[in-house]
Amino acid sequence: MGFIALICWLTFRLLFSGQEFSQIISDLRIADKRWLAAGAVLTFMFVSGESWVIYYMLGLFGQKTRFCRCLKYSFIGFFFSYITPSSSGGQPAQMYYMKKDGIKIGFSTLIMLVITVAYKSVLVILGGVFLIFNFDYVRLHMGGVGWLLTLGFFLNAAFIAALAFIFFKPSWARKMGIRLVNFLTGRKLVKPKNNEKYVSKITRICDTYTMGTSYIKENLHTVLNVFIITVVQRLSLFAVTWAVYKSYGLSGASLAEIVCLQVMVAVSVEMLPLPGAAGITEGCFVFVFDKIFGSGFVKPALLLSRGLTFYAVLIVGGIVTLAAHILVVRSDKKMLSPDNNTGNRSDK
Repeated sequence: MGFIALICWLTFRLLFSGQEFSQIISDLRIADKRWLAAGAVLTFMFVSGESWVIYYMLGLFGQKTRFCRCLKYSFIGFFFSYITPSSSGGQPAQMYYMKKDGIKIGFSTLIMLVITVAYKSVLVILGGVFLIFNFDYVRLHMGGVGWLLTLGFFLNAAFIAALAFIFFKPSWARKMGIRLVNFLTGRKLVKPKNNEKYVSKITRICDTYTMGTSYIKENLHTVLNVFIITVVQRLSLFAVTWAVYKSYGLSGASLAEIVCLQVMVAVSVEMLPLPGAAGITEGCFVFVFDKIFGSGFVKPALLLSRGLTFYAVLIVGGIVTLAAHILVVRSDKKMLSPDNNTGNRSDK
């Protein structure tokens, strides 16, 4: 979080150098609050989209729970995703809090696996479709950051290919992973005492993906429903920039065109090993949307768009995580209290 704060401070200092703070506030105030409210609703739809997937799949597994609890898992997941490189911390945190609520680790693992496949696949599919049908438009606005878009497509495609490899050839993936660990151990890059731990971890991951492969093959209808929900979820987030665009009374760019460019920005930055893709996202936004918003509005539009889609989710997610953790700590203390232990012994 400190790293994110530092990067954001440096980014905004660079972007807004030479501008008076009062002028920035004035530019933000003239935005139509009704359209900003619509942007907030779209952001909530993005977060709750994952909640619906969790709620839907838990119901299929016979794990009855309230939607509000699933919404809690989503906010926790996005909070940890936003503060860890390549969004790597979100799903482990979600699984932890699911386990604390009595949800079996096998169910939560499978749900997170399906969400990961759908989330990344939908982005690449949307990116490919928009790029094919709007190639000239994308080239016009991406211009100097086209190399970053190419890198983004490559990294996302490589990630999906790796998932597919583990899915369809888990035994091969297990053997390759174990050989790699042994090779690194032989080269002293992995401590010998950690060799068994990494081998066990690789075996566990491959076993999980084997289970996921079986489930997906046997439940294609369920997976298709998850993909549809994920498409709506991701498009909701990408449409926030359009709401900000309309809040300034601007015209000339359609919803599809703005969503197209926002998809390209997401493809470019999501796989980069930066917490929340902080810094690079802001830079891409200003570069890509400069001709859309104009030099007078692109920077306040950045503050509003990024504020709704990133900082608001980060703050609310942090509050939800803190509240959830306090409840977990209290529950653990209650279970470990002498009175509770005495009661348990007498029951036995």
